[in-house]
Amino acid sequence: MSDPKDHAAETAAALLQLKAWKQARHELQYASEIAREAGALLRGFAERGVTWERKLSDIDLVTEADRAAEDLIVSRLTKEFPSHGILAEEGSCKAGAGVHRWIIDPLDGTTNFAHGFPHYGVSIALEENGVIVCGVVYDVSMGELFAAQRGLGAWNNGKALHVSKVADLGMSLLATGFPYDRRTSPLNNLDHFSNMKPEVHGIRRGGSASLDLCYVAAGRLDGYWEMKLKPWDVAAGALVVHEAGGQLSDLRGGEFDWSGAQTVASNGLVHDAIVAVLQRGLLP
Repeated sequence: MSDPKDHAAETAAALLQLKAWKQARHELQYASEIAREAGALLRGFAERGVTWERKLSDIDLVTEADRAAEDLIVSRLTKEFPSHGILAEEGSCKAGAGVHRWIIDPLDGTTNFAHGFPHYGVSIALEENGVIVCGVVYDVSMGELFAAQRGLGAWNNGKALHVSKVADLGMSLLATGFPYDRRTSPLNNLDHFSNMKPEVHGIRRGGSASLDLCYVAAGRLDGYWEMKLKPWDVAAGALVVHEAGGQLSDLRGGEFDWSGAQTVASNGLVHDAIVAVLQRGLLP
């Protein structure tokens, strides 16, 4: 006969787990709603036209839309989760009272947005005890909401995502990007691009890291690499890749750097081949 105390303990643990799961689902759903709302705000700015200014360099821009979208996202999250911390690209940062922190890029692809090029997104991720537990990336122009919850999968507008099955680097379509200091730093990814181009079917430069990652998760790209990114560029998208069955690492094939400093994402089948080509170029 089982011990009633053991049964009570198991029941209590199950209830706590169910409560945590429901809370996690609420966080993901709420972030999804906010991402769509911020996307609608960005579309409004795009229709009216935007003004922009240089931020850290001649090619690092910020617009009024970045700031307005960040204000919206932060205000909504702070109201719903007042104890949570905030780390956002345009400076809306605060320490939380607990173990949760939201990591936000209100407009990933600002250069595209400023030029009227319709490829940019909203990225929102939730970190718990240093681990990204859920994330959403909203492709504003396509109306696609990519979402992931750790251990439960990844979806695009509710449909499950899976990485591609391409196993030959020569038949792979990859994406990459270039750092804002590329005019002054030799560590600018141009050598890696030149080395990779003859080895693959094609390379795209979309201009939005979070969307590049989600496109890997969706099987539209077979791999992606970049350097000198920030946590808000990769937090949500990298989780989407992970939950879609993809592989993540740094440029040397080691543990993935969630700070964004070094990012390689792939379907897993061509990952080693991508890393091998990267070894021919200058690495951080």
